[in-house]
Amino acid sequence: MVARPIVLFLEGEGTDARGRTIFDVLSMNDVALERTHDFIQWLFPLPEPSSAVPDSPVLTPDEIQAIRVSELAPMAMGAATDRMAAFYQTTHDWLMPNDHNHRRITRIIRSLRLLVGDAEADAFHALIMTRVDATQAPVSARSRGYWATA
Repeated sequence: MVARPIVLFLEGEGTDARGRTIFDVLSMNDVALERTHDFIQWLFPLPEPSSAVPDSPVLTPDEIQAIRVSELAPMAMGAATDRMAAFYQTTHDWLMPNDHNHRRITRIIRSLRLLVGDAEADAFHALIMTRVDATQAPVSARSRGYWATA
């Protein structure tokens, strides 16, 4: 099987559509993560197109399998999960009824469940809900529902 750009990116051997490596993305500070809207689809790909970034990767069945069996891609997704967890622990702008980060959170949970496993997806969901509950944030029931079913 020929390695595809998304697999190469997650294995640290390729770049995203803007020429960034996974290491470049993971080293972004919180302000850059908040303001940049075309990286999350590369860190946490899905088999459906992104409505926010139409030219982002759309996983094929072969790519899903390649990521699942890769030694490096799941580790990279673990590092990406840790980075995004830190972002959501240290930022506050997303703790409102509706925010673009709510869609990112849904994507992260769904991608983890598909590519890494239920335990990782459930742990990220629990981290987000703990933060929401601890701050008594007015996150919409709709967003909470998407997270719960992702």
